Amino acid sequence: MQTDEHDTVTPVAYELMGKGRELADARGCRLAALVGMGPEGSLGDLEHLVCAGADEVLACRDERLRQNDAEVYARLICDLVAERKPEAILYGATAFGRELAPGVAVRLQTGLTADCTVLSMDTETGLLQQTRPAFGGNLMATIVCPNHRPQMATVRPGIFKAPDFDYGRSGTITQVSLAEDAKARVEISIPAEEWGQQASIADAERLVVVGRGIGSKKTLPLMRRLAEALGAELGCTRPVVEAGWLEYRHQIGQTGVSVSPKLLVSIGVSGAIQHLAGIGGAECIIAINEDPDAPIFGAAQYKVVGDAVEVVEELLAQLER
Repeated sequence: MQTDEHDTVTPVAYELMGKGRELADARGCRLAALVGMGPEGSLGDLEHLVCAGADEVLACRDERLRQNDAEVYARLICDLVAERKPEAILYGATAFGRELAPGVAVRLQTGLTADCTVLSMDTETGLLQQTRPAFGGNLMATIVCPNHRPQMATVRPGIFKAPDFDYGRSGTITQVSLAEDAKARVEISIPAEEWGQQASIADAERLVVVGRGIGSKKTLPLMRRLAEALGAELGCTRPVVEAGWLEYRHQIGQTGVSVSPKLLVSIGVSGAIQHLAGIGGAECIIAINEDPDAPIFGAAQYKVVGDAVEVVEELLAQLER
């Protein structure tokens, strides 16, 4: 479980705990969470991990873990794998997790499936069924690792729901140690400033998401007006970014961010598998597209067939009355 610069467990950790609990129950085994932090790290978050489903939390406090160095964390994980022999390990597909997990897989000579959107357990064989978009997003592939352990997968933030805390759960917190000879390859001298001050679309409760079907970059001000009227953030598909209409930080989907808003208004989005993988957590989707057979309609609760600009103009007329 990754911690931030304040030694606080990141949100994706709780999302993984919910899915991990489900998988462990299906397999009939225990669920453990590993947390690395600086020497002054708080126990509060560790107790929350128990409430989220962990049977045991392995806590390692060490100055070398403060800066989230993949080399050091990989050593910690590999040593614990040799000692405890887990069946499976789940990682958050954050920037750090994507650096860490492949390194661990190489050291342990096991498999790794990246950016999974569905995880399930075959209770008879103990194989972790790891599903992700494949072949350019044109189909969903389920991958298994029958001959090597541990089975490993990364999951992007927002794919799974964080569980409600059960404050009556009991579990253990075990202190573990990092090997004395574990060393970081990189020393951070000056931390980078946070990139931009904009709100993150990954955390937005309302989103307006645009695709190439809006016609051109010239229609973006209209889409921004709708987002503002709804109190929403603006997101987009990969083709919109590739066309230079919006920056990458707005991109939603397999190669962007995953979102879980209460409301998502999809405008001019066809609904490629890669994009649908990033919006699976949305509670309510309203889709606007002139193609009645657009795949996006299969994911939407409310469907509007029509020209994107005309429909948005009418929506704004109603909202701005």
